[in-house]
Amino acid sequence: MQPFTEKVITIIQFIPEGRVMTYGQIAAAAGSPRAARQVVRILHSMSKKHRLPWHRVVNAKGQIAMQDDESYQEQLFSLESEGVAVGLKGIIDLEKYQHHPENLLVEK
Repeated sequence: MQPFTEKVITIIQFIPEGRVMTYGQIAAAAGSPRAARQVVRILHSMSKKHRLPWHRVVNAKGQIAMQDDESYQEQLFSLESEGVAVGLKGIIDLEKYQHHPENLLVEK
């Protein structure tokens, strides 16, 4: 497994319940600020294997990015069950719910 992939997995595993992070924020914390699409790929291919809380990852606008209705509804329900208020069009208030892992030491 590539070091970037390992870092992304670790960061996602430590997003606390009731909080969210963006794809780009995770990429930057893992040492590659322009690799948001890689974070998407990692989530898609490794969420089940590593039991990642994939539902806590949203796009830069704070929106649920899932396109198909079933996945969208699953993410919406999962977030709301953790106390995250999801507004119209699946938008989450990042000011209120965004996790900032200041204490998470990620080697670059």
